[in-house]
Amino acid sequence: MPALCRDCLTRTDAARRCPSCDSPRMLVHPELFELTIAHMDCDAFYASVEKRDDPTLEGKPVIIGGGRRGVVSTACYVARIRGVRSAMPMFQALKLCPEAVVLKPRMAAYVEASRAIRAMMEELTPAIEPLSLDEAFLDLSGTQRLHGAPPAVMLARLTRRMKAELGLTGSIGLSHNKFLAKVASDLDKPRGFSVIGRAETAAFLR
Repeated sequence: MPALCRDCLTRTDAARRCPSCDSPRMLVHPELFELTIAHMDCDAFYASVEKRDDPTLEGKPVIIGGGRRGVVSTACYVARIRGVRSAMPMFQALKLCPEAVVLKPRMAAYVEASRAIRAMMEELTPAIEPLSLDEAFLDLSGTQRLHGAPPAVMLARLTRRMKAELGLTGSIGLSHNKFLAKVASDLDKPRGFSVIGRAETAAFLR
């Protein structure tokens, strides 16, 4: 069965660990190198930009939003573990996570990061459908011919590049249509890469 190491991009047969780098982050799926529709969703985007720009926030629960009378725009995964969710009233979020660092949104920084990610995606395909600053659909139908590698490889390369050059992570969903690609991207966050093949379509549409 086709398999791909997400760390070194080695392609191999089904394996629990990469034969090249011994990484356990293996993608294994019978349709892995055939599917072409992807959804890329950045992980806790606003909070991740803040943590990247201020290393003292590493490991701390971070909430992006207004004052105590406002609502949560987003929260990092440390805060989400405590039950904080987007659109939650801020007073409720602070009851759940009183030690959280609350920051006002810096939209200019988020737009700049979004544009950098978009530029990377445009190197893969012109067929991009942005949904917001931090997520987009990509049609990678011509990737094999254009780049000499299947979409799964190019998507894994994209997320590696995002981390290396921008200090940001994203989760990938790969399928044969947009709906299932979006479902897949949410299955294994953060830093996920999930595949839903044609044979699995019925199970996910029930």
